[in-house]
Amino acid sequence: MSILARFRDLMSSNMNALLERSDNPEKAIDEYMRSVNGELGKVKAEAASVLAVESRAKRALDECRAEIAKLQRYAEKSVQSGNEAQALRFLEQKAAEAQREAALQAAYDAAATNAENMKALQEKLTSDIGELEARRAAIKGKLAAAEAQQKINAKGPLDRSGGSILDSLEEKADRAYDEAMALAELRKEAANDLDAEFAKYEKRSQATPEDELAALKDQLRRKE
Repeated sequence: MSILARFRDLMSSNMNALLERSDNPEKAIDEYMRSVNGELGKVKAEAASVLAVESRAKRALDECRAEIAKLQRYAEKSVQSGNEAQALRFLEQKAAEAQREAALQAAYDAAATNAENMKALQEKLTSDIGELEARRAAIKGKLAAAEAQQKINAKGPLDRSGGSILDSLEEKADRAYDEAMALAELRKEAANDLDAEFAKYEKRSQATPEDELAALKDQLRRKE
């Protein structure tokens, strides 16, 4: 069966109704797109022959009308020249061509209608494909967003207080910083104590001769 034989069915097909009845819109869109692309391919393949038929029908009709006009001129000239018999023959040929013109006109009208139907069908299928691609992209985008949100929901909070991952990492970083600063403070205090002890020692080791004399006298008195 040709595409044109199924013209009404294809033109009346309702994409939205088909998708609304489906439990899986994404799958329905893919299936419908395969079907529409297949039909569009057939339309394009058949369009060339339909247009060729229209072109031939139009050319035949134009040639017939040109012949009728020519015979009419010949008949008029024959009458003007006084040759009525010849004029009658031209008019008889004109009448035959006129009958032929009616058949050619009917053939051309049918071919033109087929060409218009083919054009309308191609535009309809192309429009359906464009809308399907847009809706499929929108559905897939929503499904991807829903899947991403489901993964986030599945992870949930990582600590008992309900904090997020960043909250937990920030708390650990603060705790490590406080410990490092406390250790640095202890080391600073220990270094200050050692400095004081060294200062005392250095002070004692730098005694003057007078101090040494006094210490020596004191030592001798203890021995007496």
